[in-house]
Amino acid sequence: MQDIRNIAIIAHVDHGKTTLVDKMMLAGNLFRDGQDLSGQVLDSNDLERERGITILSKNVSINWKGTKINIIDTPGHSDFGGEVERVLNMADGCLLLVDAFEGPMPQTRFVLQKALQIGLKPIVVVNKVDKPNCRPEEVYEMVFDLMFSLNATEDQLDFPVVYGSAKNGWMGEDYKEPTGDINYLLDKIVEVIPAPKVIEGTPQMLITSLDYSNYTGRIAVGRVHRGVLREGMNVTIAHRDGSMEKTRIKELHTFEGMGHVKAPEVASGDICAIIGLERFEIGDTICDFENPDPLPPIAIDEPTMSMLFTINDSPFFGKEGKFVTSRHINDRLQKELEKNLALRVRQFEDSTDKWIVSGRGVLHLSVLIETMRREGYELQVGQPQVIYKEIDGVKCEPIEELTINVPEEFASKMIDMVTRRKGEMTSMESQADRVNIEFDVPSRGIIGLRTNVLTASQGEAIMAHRFKEYQPYKGDISRRINGSMIAMETGTAYAYSIDKLQDRGKFFIDPGEEVYAGEVVGEHVHDNDLVVNVTKAKQLTNTRASGSDDKARIIPRTVLSLEEALEYIKEDELVEVTPKSMRMRKIILDHNERKKSQKS
Repeated sequence: MQDIRNIAIIAHVDHGKTTLVDKMMLAGNLFRDGQDLSGQVLDSNDLERERGITILSKNVSINWKGTKINIIDTPGHSDFGGEVERVLNMADGCLLLVDAFEGPMPQTRFVLQKALQIGLKPIVVVNKVDKPNCRPEEVYEMVFDLMFSLNATEDQLDFPVVYGSAKNGWMGEDYKEPTGDINYLLDKIVEVIPAPKVIEGTPQMLITSLDYSNYTGRIAVGRVHRGVLREGMNVTIAHRDGSMEKTRIKELHTFEGMGHVKAPEVASGDICAIIGLERFEIGDTICDFENPDPLPPIAIDEPTMSMLFTINDSPFFGKEGKFVTSRHINDRLQKELEKNLALRVRQFEDSTDKWIVSGRGVLHLSVLIETMRREGYELQVGQPQVIYKEIDGVKCEPIEELTINVPEEFASKMIDMVTRRKGEMTSMESQADRVNIEFDVPSRGIIGLRTNVLTASQGEAIMAHRFKEYQPYKGDISRRINGSMIAMETGTAYAYSIDKLQDRGKFFIDPGEEVYAGEVVGEHVHDNDLVVNVTKAKQLTNTRASGSDDKARIIPRTVLSLEEALEYIKEDELVEVTPKSMRMRKIILDHNERKKSQKS
């Protein structure tokens, strides 16, 4: 029986989690001499690398002095809460990684709270102690206070602390004396984290994540809770809805390094992948063939935001994407539901080409849209809507905890902006020349806030938020005040006409771009919508006069990211997303039709 440790890694975005795991894999001799393939093994998906965040949880395992350490990566963002909860079910302890300057941040708190509730034993790693003006001792105090406020038990509060720098590849017990390697940390893991309890009896395994192979299809991944699973064994799958299905295991694999290795049997406590099962979902239990005894399924947080997804029906549809029909989009959304636990999809009323997609927040949904766009899909999405609930006869809405960290001179602006959106300030503390302000604010108030906060603080603000609870409805919130500038007709935008319109607002298009009637090409300085003609060329005549022949001076266009565009649009607008471009448009493209519908 091999000695095993199952450990989850918890860290805020950009505190060095992926770098640390790369170093642990080097220490576990996963690469041949001189070969360093580490470069972010965990964040292997393009989107994760670009944004520097972990979205999907992954497993790696290393061998250290005869003990097998299964390392489970957890997403740091509360929008991916569905991922977090299932992943922690596989671990016996956790590594809390904290930046020696920033200290514990709001997103860390979310995952840590879940881990402490399950009863995992933490080891705290204070990383980046080589940074100038870092404060390891203060950060240690902050972590202790945080755990205390999250109701940690006495055993959990008695946690070991390791200091070091993952980038420079060392960990030790004193931050003033760098060691040459991270062995101290690995020894601590083996010493402090309890080995999984071996439970005898009929086999039980909860499926906590999915893998996919082009050769064998879907693979079920989970931790064997009780008993032993063997290759070729007959088992029962207990589905979440209570139905039972008899089947057999074709192959068993365990994790070794970054890949799978075939194993004849897997005993209780180890994490394994099962090949050859046909119908299964995350949350199902694999149990005994004769006497099935299912484990309780994973409880998942409810979605708080929803968006309308629809097929692309703009005049430019089908020019760039491979998958443009409603059948393509429907199949893709159904496929996403299999592995994205916190997502819900339903048909919109009676229509076959519109869906209401609900998730944990704007980021959760925009990552799905961005992934689909890269796979060659074309679609349109509407404004994000908050999901209201009725609790004891009162209309309630989701409230989030919002933290804004800004230089002192911008603090009053931030407080003003958030309180206008029905936010309430809960605490404010200064660290050096920056201020950390915390608010409770309705989710509706956060939509579209980031762009304004960055503008008002000259790009200095750091903003993070996480779902807290449902509270009674707070009243109306004013959204974007400015109207849109809308293209009058389809054609090519000319510099000549954009130049003449620049005093009317800022533009989202460049000269030479193709536009269509009804596309939102800019933001108006006033609060009403303005229909403009950007496709008018200069009349070329023989008359020359000083003054009329000045060359056009164009201010560069405003570029919005996908999240910014989703937060920017109004109720009567859509974002059109194709593999190469992203446009905003009115739902009703024709100007006269729009006028009629507004009157009615």
